[in-house]
Amino acid sequence: MARYSEDLEWVKDLHCFATVYNKGETVVEGAVSLPNIGREAHTYLTHIVRNYSDLPEFTVFLQGAPFFHMEEGADCTTLVNLIQESVSKNVPFKGFAWFRLRCDRLGRPHQMSDPASRGKWSGWGKDIPVGDLYEKLFNRTSPEQFIASAATGLFMVRRDRILTRPLDFYKNALSIIEADPRDTNNTGHAFERLWQVIFNGSKAINP
Repeated sequence: MARYSEDLEWVKDLHCFATVYNKGETVVEGAVSLPNIGREAHTYLTHIVRNYSDLPEFTVFLQGAPFFHMEEGADCTTLVNLIQESVSKNVPFKGFAWFRLRCDRLGRPHQMSDPASRGKWSGWGKDIPVGDLYEKLFNRTSPEQFIASAATGLFMVRRDRILTRPLDFYKNALSIIEADPRDTNNTGHAFERLWQVIFNGSKAINP
């Protein structure tokens, strides 16, 4: 759980073990404190690097307020049902957003230049370096298009899909996000469009 200032009372209704990473100024009892850098990608990659040898069969990665990006009317019960269904069907990767996103190497189409969002993030007005990040991660030429099934950073992954990539892969990914701590270059946004590739289970694209 990547948390900044969100109210996490709803997490109690998940009825499962949850690790909260707190990047906000208010103290959250039992949470792991992290610097407020790199968006949720920094949180997720930190968790994988720290727990690579002790991962559960399934890991759910969530932002502190996930329901806005899910189907209309979604709540904790909706999320629990999705998780339970995915586990029962042994689904290796599941995005929880209500939509899929098709984009090119620059993350287009995107809304990074939306006037209503000016000043909300450092990378406002810039493209999203999806292709560039792909090449840094996998050391191979990037595809021209991507279909992101977890573009909002809400998803669950089976352990074997995480372990398809070696620990050094995640350490490198973490160093990439740490090199853009304020997301000035939209590196965090690029990770949102690549989670389904990172966890696609293909060893053939390992760097």
